[in-house]
Parts: sequence; C-alpha cells; structure tokens
Amino acid sequence: MRSLSFAMLCALAAVGPATADAAEVETLIAPLDAQVLAWRRDIHQHPELGNRETRTAKLVADHLRKLGLQPKTGIAHTGVVAVLKGGKPGPKIALRADMDALPVAERNALPFASKAVTTYRGEQVGVMHACGHDAHTAVLMGVAQALASMRDELPGEVLFVFQPAEEGPPEGEEGGATLMLEQGLFGDFKPDAVFGLHVFSSLNAGQIGVRAGATMAASDRFEITVKGRQTHGSRPWGGVDPIIATAQIIDNAQAIVSRQMDISKQPVVVTFGAIKGGVRHNIIPDQVQTLGTIRTFDTGMREDVFARLRSVAEHVAAAHGATVEAKIPLDAQGNPVTFNDPALTARMLPSLEKAAGAGNVIEMPLVMGSEDFSYYAREAPGLFFFVGATPKGQDASKAPSNHSPEFFLDESALKVGTRAMLQVALDYLNGGASDSAK
Repeated sequence: MRSLSFAMLCALAAVGPATADAAEVETLIAPLDAQVLAWRRDIHQHPELGNRETRTAKLVADHLRKLGLQPKTGIAHTGVVAVLKGGKPGPKIALRADMDALPVAERNALPFASKAVTTYRGEQVGVMHACGHDAHTAVLMGVAQALASMRDELPGEVLFVFQPAEEGPPEGEEGGATLMLEQGLFGDFKPDAVFGLHVFSSLNAGQIGVRAGATMAASDRFEITVKGRQTHGSRPWGGVDPIIATAQIIDNAQAIVSRQMDISKQPVVVTFGAIKGGVRHNIIPDQVQTLGTIRTFDTGMREDVFARLRSVAEHVAAAHGATVEAKIPLDAQGNPVTFNDPALTARMLPSLEKAAGAGNVIEMPLVMGSEDFSYYAREAPGLFFFVGATPKGQDASKAPSNHSPEFFLDESALKVGTRAMLQVALDYLNGGASDSAK
C-alpha cells in the first residue's frame, strides 16, 4: 500500500474537476455555524459510550426528520442513516460521522464539560468525547441541513451515516462499521465514493491533513492472562508469582519492535494499556491479565508480531512455572489499514484547498491510530481527512492528544470541517462519478 508523494498528488489534482464555488459553500453553511456549535457543545456535555448512544442518536434522527428525510434507526444498535435524493441525476456518495465517546474523565474547565460517569469493565469511569466524535456528529448534521436546503438542484444522492461504537463495542457485543455493513448499510445504496473526517490534535486549527494511499494503521487488540498459584506475600516460594512473569513478558515484548521487526519497511507499535491482578498488598494472586494493542501497515509484519508476542508470552510464563492464555489477536479481525483511494484523493484535493486555503492543506505522515472507516473504504473508493483541533499559535506536537482527558477542540475546527465536507460533497456530486474514482 504505497502512498503517492504530496507533490504527485498536487500534480494530479491540477487536472481534476472542482465545480462548486467556495462562496456558494459559504452561503450555504455560514447561517448554520451557531447551530453546529450548539450541537457540538450539547453532545459534548452528554457523552455516551459505544452501542449506548441513545440520546445522541435521537438528536440526530429528530434533526434529519426535520429536514424532510426518513432516517433509519437502530442499525448496529444505535446507528442512524438517511438518504437525501437530489432533484437531478448524478452519483451516489456516503458521508460518515461517528458518535461514541470514551471511558475518560474530563479535566478541561469548560462550561459544557462532561460530568457523566458510567460502569466500564466493572469499574466506575468518567465519560468524555476525548476523540472529537461530538464534533464529527455536529459537522455532519450541519452538512446534511445545507445539502437538504438545495435538494432540488442537487445531482445524485447522499447517504448520511451516523455510526456508533467506532472506538469498539463493549466486550461480548458486536458493533461499529462492520456491524453496520453486515446489517445492509450498502445493500440498497452502493456509493461511488465514501468520505469521512477526524479532528486531530496534531494539527492546528485552520489546517487540513490528507494523505493518499495507506493513511492510518491496522489495529488489533490482545489479551494475555498469566496464571500462577496464589500464596502469602511473605512466602513467595510457596506459590507461582504471575506478577513477576507478567512484568517480564511486558519487558521482553519491547524487543519485538526494537530488535526483531524491520521498521525501515513500515512502522510497528506494540502497546500494553491495562494490567489487572491482585487485590491486597500481602497476597500474591492467582493470575494477572494484560490488555494491549498492535498497530501495523503490512500484513506479513502483522502476522509476525502476533507469532512473536505469543512466543514471548508462552516461553516467559513457562520459565516461571506459570501457564498463559494468550489471545493474540483478541478479536477475529481488527481494523484494517485505512486506505485513501489515490485517484479520489487527488480529485478532491482542490476541494479541501478551497475550504481551508491551499497553504493550509498539508500532507499527513503515517498515522498509527486506526479507524473502522477503513471497512467502508473497502466497499467503495474512500477519502478520510484530518481537521486541525489545536489552537493557532500553540505547538500542536505538544498538545494533549486525542483520547487524553485534556483533549481540547478549538471550535473554529467546526467551521473548517463543515466547509470541507460540504465542498467535497458538492464537488464530487457536480463532477459526476468519474472513471478514475470508481
């Protein structure tokens, strides 16, 4: 999955169609700015975890009905979709926004900061839109209204996709993009192209980042449970200590990336994100469980990491007299690489430049984060771009990242996002479904 250079992308873009004037987009969307801002703040103040986005889904569905659309609800538990049919013949596109929040306690002093709490993995946690999905939902609600206002002149059809559980469904449940597709999202409506965006802390407000080809990493979860034998903390020789074994598994696993993978080919990440074992200071527990994530861009390297991590877990546990249950990967399938169709990316680059200004559209490096938008982009040519979230003048490389309890969205990103998505939609619809983007 080789990416085009940004220079090549710009050269290809120079010959691509771009038909909607930026002033037309501004006229359509500017009256909605205050409402988009209000939606975002309301959703931010009332976050919901994946497959539990009932309030958000109702807000979205009610809005779509007011636009004269007939939304379908309950798709993949809480998903909402609706089709806008334009008054003229033309191509079909899908626009996607995700709605779910994260089990993170907010630490921003905002008047609309989240105070929500819930139970996650058996523990009470805060709930926060720490990844900006509140902004994505509000942006697409605004874009839907703008497009609906001109339906008689609009060529083609638009499928609005408000997706639950992008961050992953709760344990034991299905959800997200895969379940929406399994339940027939593109069954009756087969788009010629699918578009999505993500607000991103590594970019400053006013900027848009885009990359052709492989853009975001494949992601896989893993779970390693080391089983020992419980004993009193004063008599460690009387049992088998799973804590020591787990610590050495984590330590030895670092060499997989740093010493065993050819990261000059493609980057790889192995991260342990949770450790749970024991309840008392003087009891060595029976078992310790760890959870983590693997990020890759190459299928062969992905399988190699799986095998090497299993080997480390099994051999280290055995050396301590413990046993191990290594679910690597934890799920039958993780998110694949998010791949931006090169021809579609080149074609829509002028649209992004009209929305943000040519000097504000930059080439993204490979992003080790993942997205289940990747599944949609396997069904139709896809374009997924990034909208800067960190205030201008602030070093974006040092800003609290997405998923941080201090993740902060400069709300001017809403204006950039609505204009970019609307511009992309109109330019594609007015330009038709060209052969290069099919």
